[in-house]
Amino acid sequence: MAETCAGILRQNFPEIDEEMFNYINGVLESGNDDFESATDIYDAVGDLFLEISQSNSDLAQDICEQLMRALKLNSENDTSEPIKLDAPVQLKGIVENVGENADENTSIWLVKKNDFRETVDAKKLEKAEAKIKAKQDRKNLKENSTTTQGKSSFSLNDNASVSHTRNRRDAHLEKVGFSQDIHIESIDLAFGERVLLQGADLMLNYGHRYGLIGRNGVGKTTLLRSLSRRELHVSSNLSILHVEQEVVGDNTPALESVLQCDVRRNALIKEERMLTEDLQSKSTGQANSASENRLAEVYAELEEIEADKAPARASVILAGLGFSPKMQGQCTREFSGGWRMRLALARALFTRPDLLLLDEPTNMLDLNAIIWLENYLQNWSSTLLVVSHDRNFLDTVCTDIIYMHSSKLDSYKGNYEIFFKTKTEKLKNQQREYEAQQQYREHLQAFINRFRYNANRAALVQSKIKILEKLPSLTAVEKETEVALRFPDCEDLSPPILQLDEVSFYYTKERIIFDKVSMSATMQSRIAVVGENGAGKTTLLKILLGELGPVQGLRHIHRNLKLGYFSQHHVDQLNMNLNSVQLLQTKFPGKPEEEYRRQLGSFGVSGELALRPIDSLSGGQKSRVAFAILVMLRPNFLILDEPTNHLDMETIEALGKALLKFQGGVILVSHDERLVRNVCSEIWLCGRRTVRSIEGGFSEYRRILEDEYKRL
Repeated sequence: MAETCAGILRQNFPEIDEEMFNYINGVLESGNDDFESATDIYDAVGDLFLEISQSNSDLAQDICEQLMRALKLNSENDTSEPIKLDAPVQLKGIVENVGENADENTSIWLVKKNDFRETVDAKKLEKAEAKIKAKQDRKNLKENSTTTQGKSSFSLNDNASVSHTRNRRDAHLEKVGFSQDIHIESIDLAFGERVLLQGADLMLNYGHRYGLIGRNGVGKTTLLRSLSRRELHVSSNLSILHVEQEVVGDNTPALESVLQCDVRRNALIKEERMLTEDLQSKSTGQANSASENRLAEVYAELEEIEADKAPARASVILAGLGFSPKMQGQCTREFSGGWRMRLALARALFTRPDLLLLDEPTNMLDLNAIIWLENYLQNWSSTLLVVSHDRNFLDTVCTDIIYMHSSKLDSYKGNYEIFFKTKTEKLKNQQREYEAQQQYREHLQAFINRFRYNANRAALVQSKIKILEKLPSLTAVEKETEVALRFPDCEDLSPPILQLDEVSFYYTKERIIFDKVSMSATMQSRIAVVGENGAGKTTLLKILLGELGPVQGLRHIHRNLKLGYFSQHHVDQLNMNLNSVQLLQTKFPGKPEEEYRRQLGSFGVSGELALRPIDSLSGGQKSRVAFAILVMLRPNFLILDEPTNHLDMETIEALGKALLKFQGGVILVSHDERLVRNVCSEIWLCGRRTVRSIEGGFSEYRRILEDEYKRL
């Protein structure tokens, strides 16, 4: 056994230190009977393997599995009988009989403390023994708990959900052998010369779902990237997945692309195939018992991870994100960028990492997929950190909120609604405390000033001065700059303003998008266009804009109507090398710089921010620049396609108020439920070759979607 384990260690770590080698080999020898699986070996010496292999957890796990197989084989092949002594040996008597002139044969029983040189690190050995003892204690405790539960009953109370979460977490910790909580202190984070975080603390508890919120440009995306790249100290034992880039297109089917994320399952299936072929190539007499044993282990591991259920689970995730059965079989190269991003999200959900990082996941989804994702993430078992500006999504999914502001991270328990109430109340109390202290300071100072030169009051004045000096220094509440958007005034136009009459449209005759659609809009219209991805929402907008002509039917438009169109792709088409002022000068030449700055300032792009290269702006700040360009066209009818992508919640609220005050008409495509509810009074549903108005508004549309979700 020792030689086999030693060979594995030498083979994988040819340059291992001799003392380290002796220590690991000694632990394996002494704990042979206690090791029941590769996880037990990893618990005992896994940290050392990670240290030697420079935090390569996959290599460490693989070596532990090799050692476990070697221990099992040697245990099975060891048929030797224990050696029996003819008579008991009394070591005490031998030691007493050894004198100062003892010969070499008897001196072996004496160990002088000063001459003894340890080849094993005592601290590491003590740590390993403590782990083994802790494991045995947990095992005994679990057996006692099982016996107790069999004899007695228990009742649920108000804390049942908390206890269930804690028990699930404890069971998980027992399985993995280490804590998966993340606690990072004194974070300093910068982007170029801008300081994003200074001395901030981040605490992520396993099993919680965190929403990371803050104004555009505070550094939320930068923080996620720093975590995913392990630039901030995160344990190498934790798996982290950041959904940031779309899947690279190739000939791999979408379903298979998701299944390939499970590295362990793929490795086991590959090994099972190789072992089966190896055994089939040999006759019964030549069959390798080691291969048969390993094949049985592979089957057991495949059953443990429920490998047979993986395709069904992957298919459910893809279907929830909008992939039809036909699309699941298509090659990834056939999908657009938006669908590849959905595929990247599906791969992340299927992989189930210890820490999942999502940056605006709802931007790429329609409302159907968002409802499915909300329900799916409510049962997410590991840690989730998501950046989102969708209030309804944060209310539904999150158990905690992390507020990023003023180079700090403030944590709040509960969803966004609870956070907003708690934060508002906290700021009110802070302001009241500050104002009360200011009044008290003024009262003390007035007394001091009044009796400063009065000899009879000198002692009292001195006591007041000491009280004033000992008062804690409180600061007034920093009020964030309020976002205010404003669209230009416009004259009222008499109907008909914008009308479709028996319009039919198709790209190919085999796939008709619209068939005899009749709809109309006025200057008072506030219309939301909804429907599944691929139902024709963008096509409808292009027909209304005149970019696409109807195959049949007519499009009527008022001669004085000036349409303003905001597309989510406009942000990507900005000249990234210019700053915001230069961009407006290029598009609208001949105006004074003050007018460009005033226009940008009305959308929150002011001061030094307006002089930064557009490439260095956040997604939300780029969207504000795009809005400033749109407003300079002075439209009297707005058609907006996903305008809330990347905008923070304060800007979305301001956009909703501005659209309500706008004197022209509005047609809106958005996945932000709160914006649609606050602004739109009419819902147009695209699908099944038609466009129809839904009575009951958005509430009725959501009810329809939830009924469909329940049927699935």
